[in-house]
Amino acid sequence: MQLSRLSITVRDGTQLAADIYMPSKGSGPFPAVLEALPYRKDDLTASSHADDYVRLADEGGFVVCRLDLRGTGSSAGLATDEYPPSELEDLADVIDWLATQTWSNGRVAMFGYSYSGFNSLQVACTRPAALRAICAIYGTDDRYTDDVHYIGGALRAIDLVDYCHYMTACNLLPPVPAVFGPDWKSEWRRRCDDNQPWVLNWLEHQHDGPYWRHGSLRPGYERIQCPTMIVAGWADGYRNNTFRTFEALQCEKSLLIGPWSHSAPAHSHPGPNIDLVPEMIAWFNRWLQTGSRSTTTEPPIRVFVRHSTKPDADLLMLNGEWRFEESWPPARAVTTTLRPLVTDASTSIDTLEAKPDVGTAAWNSCAGGLPWGQPTDQREDDAWSLTYQWPVGADDFEVLGHASVAMSLASDQPVAFVSCKICDVFPDGTSALVTRGFLNLTHRRSSTNPQPLVVDAFEDVNIECEATSWVFKSGHQIRLSIAGADWPNSWASPRPFSLRIDRSTLELSLPHVSGPGSGTPEFAPIVEATKVKESPTDKSVATKWIIERDVLGHTTVARTQYGGHSDVRDHGTADELYQGEVGVSLTDPGQSWVYAKTRYQLVWPEADCVVEARMRIQSDAEAFNVAIDVDADLDGVEFARKRYDKRIQRRLL
Repeated sequence: MQLSRLSITVRDGTQLAADIYMPSKGSGPFPAVLEALPYRKDDLTASSHADDYVRLADEGGFVVCRLDLRGTGSSAGLATDEYPPSELEDLADVIDWLATQTWSNGRVAMFGYSYSGFNSLQVACTRPAALRAICAIYGTDDRYTDDVHYIGGALRAIDLVDYCHYMTACNLLPPVPAVFGPDWKSEWRRRCDDNQPWVLNWLEHQHDGPYWRHGSLRPGYERIQCPTMIVAGWADGYRNNTFRTFEALQCEKSLLIGPWSHSAPAHSHPGPNIDLVPEMIAWFNRWLQTGSRSTTTEPPIRVFVRHSTKPDADLLMLNGEWRFEESWPPARAVTTTLRPLVTDASTSIDTLEAKPDVGTAAWNSCAGGLPWGQPTDQREDDAWSLTYQWPVGADDFEVLGHASVAMSLASDQPVAFVSCKICDVFPDGTSALVTRGFLNLTHRRSSTNPQPLVVDAFEDVNIECEATSWVFKSGHQIRLSIAGADWPNSWASPRPFSLRIDRSTLELSLPHVSGPGSGTPEFAPIVEATKVKESPTDKSVATKWIIERDVLGHTTVARTQYGGHSDVRDHGTADELYQGEVGVSLTDPGQSWVYAKTRYQLVWPEADCVVEARMRIQSDAEAFNVAIDVDADLDGVEFARKRYDKRIQRRLL
């Protein structure tokens, strides 16, 4: 493999920094595969999946292009938002550049994790002529319902202390002097002067609409015509982009869903792990080679079927098995509806006093590296919820797909939330989270035009749970837990409230499958190098995941911390620190807050650069009060200081 670093000039003259990995064997022409990220290829993520690029080049015979998006890393311009229209135009230009090089066979693919999985789907919708296939890993088809911003019409809380905040600091870091050239300092000044924190825009767009439809595949799946491979994980936050997208796509398609969290399948917790590189090579070879196209007779869906496993915050391995499926939904799938026993109609109303900190055992909905771990035993949360249970019969019971909960309920407030969790209860009482759903009840009919509840009036609602796979063992119990919060995953309600649920209307619909699938997939052995965790390499910053309850102050706080030190390119080093706090008042949930701090220090022979961003969001029942401070220092001397203050009204949130 030969690596070169160069700039690609797009339509308006802006130069984008790129790494080009050339195959070490053969003389071409070669197909190309593109990954485009805002996470700084030369330092903060220089070692992320680095072996994958080498292997895609040398084992796959592809030219690999890793690109800093406009205004990030060592690319010129401004990073105005995630997935802006200019990004689609830039990537179309880069694809055309890759397709017209002397070494190219004219065929290009896109791939990548998370952000680059998102924009792979987005670019595919625009149908560049040379784009022949994509592989979207941990991507989403819906930026409003299934991203890190909103869930069921409610604001996500714990995500605000991580990506939603650290991008403020990341976007204000300078380009790498050795890569960008002598004007790097003036480019840094421009970023500090002109960039706005993305999170302010996200907080303003509280309802679905054109802003969130841009960049969302859903519902226009027919726009994608190139072959599409989706890779997903049951412990990842974008699991809903699995069966829903696969079913709706009208192109050649493949789905691989394993037990993994938001990290590479080779080392993700939980396992079992696989080596994804051979799977990508096989997929791209089918569509990028100009000779005879390789074919496959394997079914298009490979799924890891989860079996009952006791929970742990850093679970290493799930019980289960791999299986092929021919189609989605499987022909043998049926809906099994469970209803609670109602013996006396006069006592069919169950009352729930919403406790605003229920959900700490479920944690956030997107596991990754700690502190973004996995759900623990749900019994504490279950104790503050309405629970309904059904015994598993003599045979194991498998669910695969989206469960849903229907009920008639009434609220004593015009804004109220409902959280539904489905748990596997072991004979010893352990409660393992299988899937969950959440709904801001003002979004019960529409997320583009939410409407307040009519106080004390019963209404029918339906809550769809996240896609899941689970085999409940005989002798276990299926538990449905209903609460008024899923905290700190989502922001608390503006005021205390209670719900009345008509038990006689309650239905839990489970996507039940029985019988054999279509065989068992096999995967190549994991290459040892892929087992290495990603940067930072030195975990000198203690990783923390702490839940604190102030008994006398009637508050609950979740605190997180992680980071570390790593050596990076250009004889540099990087130090990263991420800290966050999410809090809620138990007597007045409108009084909630987030505090987040991110600090980056990048040191090269030319300069010592520090950017620190601090964000405080304090809510009341009416609004979010946001304060963001950013400090940038060069060689220990102040370079820039910025302050952003904004009061943003809560709109039925």
